[in-house]
Amino acid sequence: MAIEGTRREFIKGSLAFGGFVAVAGLPAFADNPKHFPKRGAFERLSIIGCHVDAGAEKPFSILHISDTHLTAASPDDSEWARKEARRRSLTFGGRQEEALRDSLTWAKKHVDYVVHTGDLIDFQSQANFDLARKYFGDGMFGCIGNHEFYHGQKVENEKTKGETREAVAAAFPFDISVASKTVNGVNFVALDNVYGHITAEQMTRLEAEFKKGLPVILCMHCPPMTRNISRVSSKFWDRTSPKAVPDVGGFKEVTANANATFKDYKNWLKAQPLLKCILAGHIHVSVSDRFSPTCVEHVVGGNFLFHGQEITIS
Repeated sequence: MAIEGTRREFIKGSLAFGGFVAVAGLPAFADNPKHFPKRGAFERLSIIGCHVDAGAEKPFSILHISDTHLTAASPDDSEWARKEARRRSLTFGGRQEEALRDSLTWAKKHVDYVVHTGDLIDFQSQANFDLARKYFGDGMFGCIGNHEFYHGQKVENEKTKGETREAVAAAFPFDISVASKTVNGVNFVALDNVYGHITAEQMTRLEAEFKKGLPVILCMHCPPMTRNISRVSSKFWDRTSPKAVPDVGGFKEVTANANATFKDYKNWLKAQPLLKCILAGHIHVSVSDRFSPTCVEHVVGGNFLFHGQEITIS
């Protein structure tokens, strides 16, 4: 169903998918001159520009962000969560919510909608879940990342993800498995692909989305690896890698736990002419590469580092 009319009407359409938020009425933080009296309002942000020719009925724009990694814990949270909040705040700098608010304020001025592709929170705590409800409750929706499921388990896989699925689902007002919404004739589809596990039910629902016959922009947390995305990811995460890596010698998957359905779905996706773009995060670095003859993949760097992508869609 195409969404027409105002941005408010778009939000009232109960978007059941990854990361749209209408940008009117968001709190203005970055443009308050008392915070940065000698610099521009958005100089902390690192926003790169991309364009997707998807065959939209009329052009529109989005801000694509991912990996905010909020690290909140309240006195009512467990001792583990409080310790994790202190430890992980040092990892991510402690300014993640500022980065998110700055990004949303910028979006209010410059784009139509916002897409968030997972890891809004860094670990499970009631305080983090409350922040998820705060930012998603008034119309912001997002696909799930692996950190939404992290609750201190030593092994992260589909089984341990299932241990807290209900709690995660209760904190986010959209279907965390597969969901979609059409905007100006473009079908945005969100998919939970963390830990490299795609269920048969998810695959059936994904196939149904493509059968609608609309151009598709697929939003998920973990990027399907291409040669260049794998190269950039390897250099970013392997601190000992050489300055130049001309060929990674194969595609390094984000997870070693990929099931057969997960592997099959990538080959199936490459054969879909309606797939126009993939939006992803997870690796904390911005990189783009061609995924298939009709699809370019755009991975965005960590929002905790004030990164984002402005994507115009026509």
